[in-house]
Formats: sequence, C-alpha cells, structure tokens
Amino acid sequence: MKTIGISIGCIFLLISGNCQSLSLLQKVQAELNQQKGFFGIAYKNLQTGETVLWNEHISFHAASTMKTPVMIEIYKQVAAGHLVLTDSVTVKNSFRSIVDSSLYQLNPNDDSEQSLYGMVGKRIPLSELVYRMIIQSSNLATNMLIEMVDGKKVTQSMRDLGAMDIQVLRGVEDGKAFEKGLNNTTTAYDLMLIFEKMARGEILNKAASEDMIRILLDQRFGELIPALLPKNVKVAHKTGSITGVQHDSGIILLPDGRKYVLVMLSKDLKEVKSAVEAMARVSEIIYQYFMSDKPQ
Repeated sequence: MKTIGISIGCIFLLISGNCQSLSLLQKVQAELNQQKGFFGIAYKNLQTGETVLWNEHISFHAASTMKTPVMIEIYKQVAAGHLVLTDSVTVKNSFRSIVDSSLYQLNPNDDSEQSLYGMVGKRIPLSELVYRMIIQSSNLATNMLIEMVDGKKVTQSMRDLGAMDIQVLRGVEDGKAFEKGLNNTTTAYDLMLIFEKMARGEILNKAASEDMIRILLDQRFGELIPALLPKNVKVAHKTGSITGVQHDSGIILLPDGRKYVLVMLSKDLKEVKSAVEAMARVSEIIYQYFMSDKPQ
C-alpha cells in the first residue's frame, strides 16, 4: 500500500513540531508501505503522553480484538454484583443470530481453542471462560459471554470509557449477520484509549484493571507485538485475525516499570506472512524508539 497525501497523524505531528515523533511515524510508514494492505497504528508513551498515530480513526473489522471489550464488560457486571467470576456456567454450543434469532453452532475446526467443545453440557467457572476467550481466543467462550452480558451493553461501556467507534454487535460466526455486513468494528485510537485506561488502573478500579492485565499477559499468540522484543519485556495484549486481517493491541511493560500502549490493525492483506513479519518489525522499531529515551 502506498500512502497518498499526509495522514491525520502526520498533520498533527507537523503542527506540533515533534520531529522525533514524525521520524518514528515515517519509519513505521516506510516499513508497512512495502506491504499490500491497509494499516492503522496507535502508539502512546504512558510516561510522557507522546502519541504516534496513523489512520487511527479508520474503522477495521474488529476480529478477536473485540474480546477485550467483552472482558471489560464482564468485570463491570461483576463489580455491579450481576455476575460472580467463581460461579459456574454450563458450556453450550447453540446461539441465536442477531438477524432473525435463528440458531447456529460453532465449528471447532474454525476455533483456535477446541478443548472447550468437549465440555459441552458440563459446568465450568465463569473466570475460566474469560481466560480462554483472551489467552486462546476461544470463540465458543466468547459467544457464551456475549450472550451473557449483551453486546449492546459492551458497546455502551466502551462509550462510557470514551471509545466512540468500537462496535460490538454480535458473537463469532453469525453467518447471517456477516452476510448483511453486521460486523464488530474498531479503530486503533479506541483500542489505544481503553488499554491506556487499563494500564492506569482506570477501568472500574485498580484491582480490576490489574486482574485483566494478568490475563492478557498470558496471551498464547505472539507473532506480532512481542515477536521481536526482548524476553524480559512483558506484553499484555489481545490479537485478532480473519481472512486478510491481522491485529494486535495491548500494553508493553518494561522491567523498569515504564509502559507504553501499541495498537496495530490491518486489512486487505494480500500476503499475510509478509505483513505479519513487517508488523513485528514495526513493534521492534517502536520499542527501540521508546528505549532510546530521547527528550520529548
């Protein structure tokens, strides 16, 4: 993809006169412009407030990044006393389309976490569903949780946090909804905003934020943000992928206590392997910039 004109983020940086941020943006664009696809990037240094943004308000299919907002809504309803994380729930594989309430099931072969399907009819703790949804991106757990808390409430909670474009309409593999273009969507900016609030302990309270980060730190998929980072750097993140789409979003925690947020979204990818490698290099470029400790 070739950039036409100057992006919103670039205009902001030129106006603000932050040449270092502009240099970083140019490096990111130079890396990703070699790929056949479209990208959205949002970076924020949580110590200085510095941001680097590119296509940050463009809407993308959320894929599994929407599972972070679902987790947030679970914790919100727990805090309100409507749910208890230690309570057990019955595993099921039957859901209703948001189009006409017709029933559909998930195919375990299309799910990155398959062991849960062997537990249909059995009861497991709510906390286990949340954990599987995040660290192994379980679609079955996700659909159960969205049905439990209501997608509309997830979206409203995002609005309450200031994320005005994230839209959680439905569970995974609702074919009728997909055919009508009723998809979960997000922007790089909104994901950056909610991860920043989580990193600062501002989603519900410090304890809830820290517990969500604990789960995100166990993420099993590390091909993007963590791939080229040093082993002592921790990443609390959630990925997402469907055909032509590769996302990653989260909080990067350094051994010295400093943190930054990085969101990388993509769509219309023609060569997925090459794009994934390029996005991993972008993460490394941003890490090296952050570690250079240049005066802001």
